Amino acid sequence: MTMTTSNPLGSRTARDLVLLLARVGLGIIMIGHAALMHGLGGSLSGIGEMWAATAVPLPTLSGPAVVLFEYVGGAAMILGLGVPIVGVLMALTMVGAWVFVHTSPLFSMDANGPELVISLALLSLVLAALGSGRFGLDHLITGRRGHRVVAGA
Repeated sequence: MTMTTSNPLGSRTARDLVLLLARVGLGIIMIGHAALMHGLGGSLSGIGEMWAATAVPLPTLSGPAVVLFEYVGGAAMILGLGVPIVGVLMALTMVGAWVFVHTSPLFSMDANGPELVISLALLSLVLAALGSGRFGLDHLITGRRGHRVVAGA
């Protein structure tokens, strides 16, 4: 016996709204973190100098690159543009943050704990797997391409 329930928004619409909220939230966090790092470093080269005090490889290159990616990737995530690729790259960035920066043990209750970067990495992977939903630019791009294929078939 199957049971059906009525969803006034429709399950697809609810899914797309949740994806939108998750994308916007993640994008805001990434842009906010980039702005914080940029402010602390004073400039992109200053970020590299700041990162030189850490164990991050090639700090003068990787520091500015990560901050630029967090700005651009955060904006792309909010817009729903390139979400599968941006999501994987964000997850890899967060793994790097875990390995090189947030090195305290789990639940150590200090500012260096890895819980946030682990959560952001996992959210990034979920979005990479599920995509932007209908309320993102990816849907508009792939939706149009998909209609051409169907129309030509």
